[in-house]
Amino acid sequence: MTANIPVLSATGLFTPENSISNQELVDSFNAYVDLHNSENANAIAAGEVEQLQHSSVEFIEKASGIKSRFVLSKEPILDPKTMCPQLPERPNEEISILAEIGVKAAKQAMERAGRRPEDIDAVLCACSNLQRAYPAIAVEIQDALGIEDGFGFDMNVACSSATFGIQTAADYIRSGSAKSVLVINPEICSGHLNWRDRDSHFIFGDVATAILVEAKDIAPAEHWEILGTKLKTQFSNNIRNNFGFLNRTHSETRDAKDKLFVQEGRKVFKEVVPMVANMIEEQAKRLGLEASDLRRMWLHQANAGMNRLIAQRVLGHEANDDESPTVLDTYANTSSAGSIIAFHQHSEDLYGGDIGLICSFGAGYSAGTVFVRKVV
Repeated sequence: MTANIPVLSATGLFTPENSISNQELVDSFNAYVDLHNSENANAIAAGEVEQLQHSSVEFIEKASGIKSRFVLSKEPILDPKTMCPQLPERPNEEISILAEIGVKAAKQAMERAGRRPEDIDAVLCACSNLQRAYPAIAVEIQDALGIEDGFGFDMNVACSSATFGIQTAADYIRSGSAKSVLVINPEICSGHLNWRDRDSHFIFGDVATAILVEAKDIAPAEHWEILGTKLKTQFSNNIRNNFGFLNRTHSETRDAKDKLFVQEGRKVFKEVVPMVANMIEEQAKRLGLEASDLRRMWLHQANAGMNRLIAQRVLGHEANDDESPTVLDTYANTSSAGSIIAFHQHSEDLYGGDIGLICSFGAGYSAGTVFVRKVV
């Protein structure tokens, strides 16, 4: 029955107005380094404080492929004495900033599919950082959109949250529990990034995406049928963020660096690439697909080198920009939203019957695959 076949009906994207180039970021970071080294000159000479090293545009682009990133708060990040976004706390009566950008992406997805609030059965807020523990951001988004019936809840699987959300929504469709589900990925990654860390100060950006997952019998004429989904988790400390509600119970370490994003980049690269490539190949085999059947791969936008190796292993050759499009260069790593941005911006040119793969991977480790086929 088509009523229980899940499809992707539409996507939405909210992009902040402000962008930071690598040169702007490097100038700010190097000014901070000079200030730090000057203020701690005696301690550095005595071996008591580490001397910081400059960053460079060449280093950033070679390490990641990133050239710029969008952010909600630009000037404070570039201020060597602040180097953190400044987003004033809002009163409880005002919509939270995470919900606000999620609503903007959701409205675009709903408009593209011709949906009204009363058409939506559920809202899933799937992202790597939630602004508060409760009430759920998803319920706030539901209220802001005017969705009076149905339900909403938050979920977090770090960079894989969007694909985990898609499978969850698809399962609701398959079971008959819902016919139209919004999966929303608001990511303010600038808030958890240590802008004073040379190894990671360039990695993240801010954005929000939305995916409308629906039953095939109500979907627009042009949609993407979900052929199959697969999720995987495997515990690892190599990507970690220890910020949480228990921090106040051990206040002596509440400002420690590990309360922000930290990673062992080389270990992540070495371990995640084969894990994800194997997962894609195994799921494709279960679905009866060959590498040659894949028209396009929308991979998680974290590192250009990782994507290149994963695509090469799956396809059997180095993928070109058409086979594996990149948004990492202008958006940077936007956690769960990355693969959805790539899909949103690079899917309309495909033809009916074309098969593609949305794939995300990150902290956990976690990984999710969503194989789709275009229907027109």
